[in-house]
Amino acid sequence: MARRGANAAHVLAPTDTDAVEDYISGVAVSPTPEEINAVQVFAKRLVADYGYPKAHIQTRPQYRVRKSPSDDKKTFPIDIAVFSSNNRLEDELQMVVECKRPRRKEGLAQLKLYLDMSTAEIGVWFNGSEHAYIRKVHHASGRRTYQELPNIPRYGQRVEDIGLYCRRELKKPSNLKAVFRDIRNHLAGNTTGITRDESLAQEIINLLFCKIYDEINTAPDEMVSFRCGVDETAKDVRKRIVETFEFKVKREYSDVFTSKDAVTLDAASLMYVVGELQTYCIIDADRDAVGDAFEVFIGPALRGAEGQFFTPRNVIKLIVDMIDPEPGDLLIDPACGSGGFLIAALEHVWGKLEREGKKKEWSEVILDRKKRELASRCFRGLDKDSFLAKVTKAYMAIIGDGRGGVFCENALMRPDEWRVDARDRVRLGRFNVVMTNPPFGSKIPVKGAQVLAQYELGYKWSKDKKSQTISKSDKLRDEQAPHILFLERCLQLLVVGGRLGIVMPESILGNPSYEYVINYLMERTTIRAIVTMPESLFKTSGKSGTHTKVAVMVLEKTEPRKTHSMFFGAVKWCGHDSRGNPTYRRDPSGRMVLLDEVPTVAARYQAFLKGKMGAVDHLSFKMPSTDVRNRILVPQYYDPEIEAALQQLSKTHDLVTVGNLVDARILAVETGTEIGKMAYGTGRIPFIRTSDLSNWEIKADFKHGVSRSIYESEKRKAEVAAGDILLVRDGTYLIGTTAIVTDSDLPMLYQSHIYRLRVLKPKDLDPWLLLACLNTSIVMRQIRAKQFTQDIIDTLGRRVHEIVLPLPRSLAVRKQIGDETRETISMRVKLRNRVQDIARKLEGRTDDNERDSSVQI
Repeated sequence: MARRGANAAHVLAPTDTDAVEDYISGVAVSPTPEEINAVQVFAKRLVADYGYPKAHIQTRPQYRVRKSPSDDKKTFPIDIAVFSSNNRLEDELQMVVECKRPRRKEGLAQLKLYLDMSTAEIGVWFNGSEHAYIRKVHHASGRRTYQELPNIPRYGQRVEDIGLYCRRELKKPSNLKAVFRDIRNHLAGNTTGITRDESLAQEIINLLFCKIYDEINTAPDEMVSFRCGVDETAKDVRKRIVETFEFKVKREYSDVFTSKDAVTLDAASLMYVVGELQTYCIIDADRDAVGDAFEVFIGPALRGAEGQFFTPRNVIKLIVDMIDPEPGDLLIDPACGSGGFLIAALEHVWGKLEREGKKKEWSEVILDRKKRELASRCFRGLDKDSFLAKVTKAYMAIIGDGRGGVFCENALMRPDEWRVDARDRVRLGRFNVVMTNPPFGSKIPVKGAQVLAQYELGYKWSKDKKSQTISKSDKLRDEQAPHILFLERCLQLLVVGGRLGIVMPESILGNPSYEYVINYLMERTTIRAIVTMPESLFKTSGKSGTHTKVAVMVLEKTEPRKTHSMFFGAVKWCGHDSRGNPTYRRDPSGRMVLLDEVPTVAARYQAFLKGKMGAVDHLSFKMPSTDVRNRILVPQYYDPEIEAALQQLSKTHDLVTVGNLVDARILAVETGTEIGKMAYGTGRIPFIRTSDLSNWEIKADFKHGVSRSIYESEKRKAEVAAGDILLVRDGTYLIGTTAIVTDSDLPMLYQSHIYRLRVLKPKDLDPWLLLACLNTSIVMRQIRAKQFTQDIIDTLGRRVHEIVLPLPRSLAVRKQIGDETRETISMRVKLRNRVQDIARKLEGRTDDNERDSSVQI
């Protein structure tokens, strides 16, 4: 379900600073939004979907029509002009397409003007998100009127032939996502009585099943019933579609629909949908195209507050390719959502079946039968959301069935509480493969003793400080995060030797509060692979997405050996940034490429399994299970590139950890305090926060000040002196930022998200040298590798003690660097203070003790 290709950088569309090639003429044109999203999209649709020859279409140079009968210069340029022959003569103009006007009213007005001033009979307005089709009608009286059409005729058809399609005449859609986007935007803006995305999506699911039923049950030479003709009323079209749904679809798909389900779209809206879909054969569409189209409707309907987010398809494909299911494997997704994992896995095993069929010379009939049998017999899905379960059934039905294995059930509940059909076909300990992305989040906890008692992870666990062993108590937790329970339920579903591919929050892998979960996995499974994803991965999913950083885990339900190698990787680029924008870059050859490392990982993992590990870098390296420290399984924590760089530095530097210096009482590490927002602005004594540190200094224009009384009450909790170094420990982007305290910065307080590093023995370690050392690239790389996600922000935590400091062996070099650092900072502080003096003089103030003025509270 991911983008095709195995390279990290996939060649894609250019940025908005580059010209694009016009689909019809091949001429380079400016990449305006209307050009990219409307003109080029509809031009391709005219050729691919409607069959018009390129030679009959003119885009560049633009064909022009008269502004008035006397306008010999032909003032109006037409975005797309379609002719009856490749001569493109004025009296051969059949169709004009207007894409410049973004709104329907203005677009139709411009379109009618074009039609009035030309011989064209048909006009199209298309803005990339919505359309209108009209026909110019001449009356005997000489009057002209305009008739709205449900679609436009294909090449060689008459207008009267629109909607009169035999089954064999339906075409494979070239851009189903654009079609669905058009439908969705029209319904959202024009449908009466339906405003919620989920309701719109439900209506589309109902109509899609009508379309699927019609395509499957209509003979090749028979006329389809999912259609709307030129002379049909919207009321007649709606009556036919509703009857199909009520008396055929609900009977055929009784496992999908209940007696209460109904088509509720008004006649005009329904006719719009039917008109747009009627020319296409949906069941012939590419599976990725169907997924793209579904996301248009279903993505906005997902409720992020319930932990539901679309799993990006490049990650789905990564997990499927890593697990590598075989035909005959019994496979389940217990949180199947819209069916992404099931569809991708089905495509994967069908590919293997096709290769086997080619080798054994199976007929198409035999191959098709085996595919359908495999889909029905081996694939299962559960989701507690009835809407999403229905979406998955629709998706499965479109691409080749298997919908009978999808059930609306809460996978975390006791199986004996499921309905009979689900209990019969989904049993614990029966599946060879589980692949899933469960809902995650502490805000949607699972409660209730009856549910929690099913799981070992539903109990409280404790850690013995001396032995470091972790054990389960006999006391149930009050609540548990759903993804923790899903992890155990997935293992319960597997046979011994079964494989699990799962998306988990990265916090599970390194947060001390989840150490018991990692201990549980290490004692009961063989951990095969862990690959972390960038924070931006889910920012295009659901309503506004989520910043939760996740990891892909591959586990085997086997007794772990005393030692084995794990595959670790840390993906940095996933194809889009945190705003959902594609991460385009220009390569050395000048081509625009998309940075997406996700597709490269599966091949590396398969090579690892075969003992043929290739490149060792952040994307793939071996991790011996015996080298795991403190039950931390975050791949970046063990980054081999950092280890290699430190090894190289060891030739010329002494490598000393912060912890070593603390143990030797050379260095002390403490955190600050929190005073509450009500204390902000009560005085002019600085309360230093993470954003107040920059360029090794504390900003002169610190954001918040406190009163003298607050300072006196809090200073023992955040005691600070000149020569202390402040280091940000929490906050993701600023972690590792440092500043040294000078006399000019005092008095002050600092917040708990900051570490204070105080050198206790300056003769053994110059604080100025330490400041420089903390800002070397190798230390900053270590800090990035040791900051783990905790809830929604990152933290360095106590891992600051593990940071290796590269101190030059040469004492002369150490002194030189320390002296230069002190001299540079001192000069900058002096200049900073001078700037402040200038500002005070400008105001006529001479007070040097303005930090002591305060507002008492």
